[in-house]
Amino acid sequence: MTTTPPSRGRRRAPGRMERAAGRAAALQKPRVILALLLLLALTCVMLLDGYLRAEVGGDQRVRTGASSSDVPDDVLNGGPILSFRGGQATTVSVPDKTIALTFDDGPNPTWTPQVLKILQEYDVPGTFFLVGSMVSRYPDIVDDLVDQGNEVGIHTFTHVDLSYQSDARVTREIEQTQLALAGAAGITTTLFRAPYSSETDAIDNYSWPVYKKLGEDGYTSVFIDTDSDDWKRPGVSKIIKWATPEDGEGASVLFHDAGGERSQTIKALPQYIEKMKAKGYTFTTISGVMAEQGATAPAAAPRGGAGQGATADEGDRLQAAHHQATGTTLYEGKALIAAVRVAEWTVPALSVGLMVVGVAVLGRFGMMLLLARRHYRQRNRRRFSWGPAVTRPVTVIVPAYNEKECIANTLASLAQSTHPIEVIVVDDGSTDGTSEIAREAARSLGMTNVRVIRQENAGKPAALNNGVRSASHDIVVMMDGDTVFEADTVRQLVQPFADPKVGAVAGNAKVGNRNTVIGAWQHIEYVMGFNLDRRMYDLLRCMPTIPGAIGAFRREAVLEVGGMSEDTLAEDTDITIAMHRAGWRVVYQEHARAWTEAPGSLKQLWSQRYRWSYGTMQALWKHRESLTDKGPSGRFGRVGMPLVVIFQIVTPVFAPLIDVFTAYSMIFVDFKAALLAWLAVLGVQLFCAAYAFRLDREKYRYLLMMPLQQLAYRQMMYLVLIHSCITALTGGRLRWQKLKRTGEVGTPAGAGG
Repeated sequence: MTTTPPSRGRRRAPGRMERAAGRAAALQKPRVILALLLLLALTCVMLLDGYLRAEVGGDQRVRTGASSSDVPDDVLNGGPILSFRGGQATTVSVPDKTIALTFDDGPNPTWTPQVLKILQEYDVPGTFFLVGSMVSRYPDIVDDLVDQGNEVGIHTFTHVDLSYQSDARVTREIEQTQLALAGAAGITTTLFRAPYSSETDAIDNYSWPVYKKLGEDGYTSVFIDTDSDDWKRPGVSKIIKWATPEDGEGASVLFHDAGGERSQTIKALPQYIEKMKAKGYTFTTISGVMAEQGATAPAAAPRGGAGQGATADEGDRLQAAHHQATGTTLYEGKALIAAVRVAEWTVPALSVGLMVVGVAVLGRFGMMLLLARRHYRQRNRRRFSWGPAVTRPVTVIVPAYNEKECIANTLASLAQSTHPIEVIVVDDGSTDGTSEIAREAARSLGMTNVRVIRQENAGKPAALNNGVRSASHDIVVMMDGDTVFEADTVRQLVQPFADPKVGAVAGNAKVGNRNTVIGAWQHIEYVMGFNLDRRMYDLLRCMPTIPGAIGAFRREAVLEVGGMSEDTLAEDTDITIAMHRAGWRVVYQEHARAWTEAPGSLKQLWSQRYRWSYGTMQALWKHRESLTDKGPSGRFGRVGMPLVVIFQIVTPVFAPLIDVFTAYSMIFVDFKAALLAWLAVLGVQLFCAAYAFRLDREKYRYLLMMPLQQLAYRQMMYLVLIHSCITALTGGRLRWQKLKRTGEVGTPAGAGG
């Protein structure tokens, strides 16, 4: 055992390094916040879309049969227009031979424009009681409606029976609709019609306080005294018959321009107007009725709908019940309409995009299973051979930085190797006595084939390159200082070098500390994700990464591509792609197993995966010209690069959206169908994981953690990737982050449970 003295040079002060790391960490915090804000913004957009469709917070209860003992008789027996001037309930009836044509539940993009066309053709005004959520979704229709000279009223925001709602909910339903009207047409209104209401004699003890409260706030509640019942679709003739008042009486007549299929309404409306005009009837708005009866609408906007009274010179656009929206009401209304436009575009686009992503992911699962099965059968045939057995000695390089907890276990595992090796431990400026512990461990184990090389702290790539330059043999095995090998690992790992075309071999990395929740999650990920992937990439001859924990290289191939690069934080991915581009073949050896200590906390896991993700992006960008490489060296660019970009960056970035959309579907659309779809996808993943465990001869009991992994661990991995993407897009720099080790992964036998 020999020791090489440290190279000369100025050592950076620990304080300076710590300050630099602190500055780097401080720069990352805004990016983490940005990633979370992006996901939060999307969630808010989807919540808004669900609320607009009355699919969240919706209340389908309709009260019937309640007593009306608290309602004054003159209201129950009065006209269809109820106001509270001076705090006193007053009703107004429609004059004889007069029709106040009213429409509920709009606007609707199919039916409302057709209704407006008919009204314009016959020069008849209408009063439209609009649902706020529909107003915000179709503002242009509302603007046209008001421009045409029609009148609008509030029909709540989500079409709920207000008699069941709290005062706060009632206020919110009104105010939100006023904002929608302000954003859509620049107005607010004093007219209100409650959903599921009919004639005044239907007012009960539960709804009466609602009308009183709204009356005190300046609203006029509008009922009906003639109902076309067009929503029942009884036929055109019956709609006309039911909408016709008796004996020349005036009436507030109800039709619907939304809420269902309204083709019968569209056919009946022209005939009805012609019939009533032939009978000598005139048509007016609710405000027109009130003016004719001397009960004008309030001159000031009601509370909850800020604005100012209409004046004659404001033009025909403003009916008596309308008020010009101004100030914060106008701007908040426009902001609401803008947000709704975003939601209306985002959710359908997201649905299509996620459908494509889902199909791609399921297709990848299918491809992985088929190719993994083929790989297993091919490599485990009795007659399979790489060529003549590789028996010559190899060099094992162990880069180590502050690995005092693990380095002795690493050397102890190498001491059991069944293949002749020399071991080079490259101490990369450790401050915890790693090199002394390594020398002492080698002495106690009787290992005369160990060299400890010390160097100034320069990073893992520099340590590996130092080891490659110092290697005595033409095959070098690289492992981490926290990893332990099985006795047969090196022998299995180097056998593919019997094929002269093979330049590098990826081993099978296993999680040793898998008896914790985080460890079990990572164990599933390693077995299912990493190893199934490597089997697939091996057959496709486009392996993207040789794991740092266990990999073997031809020394000449490493030197040919310039050694381990310091250009990226994923030097293992970087050199693997460089090997492909140099024309070397990279293969996966499943029987060469290494046991590594996975991060033991969420913070450390985040740091590690953040570095992996960001480093992979750096490596892909560095080797982007592989897309145009010709011949065998371009295979990675033609096959591997697209697969890695699509399935390791693009689809995982969208994966959290799949979960958000699943939650959206469960809450807003169809809980049972969404839950079954989620369980089906989980079932596919569970099947893939079970097959991967079978191929690797792992115990299935860890799969019990998989549902929880999908709900918690996977979300974190998505956020890490999004964080990395934002860092890359914003030109951020990321420092190498050393993980804290415990040394709990001892011998391979102990790790195997």
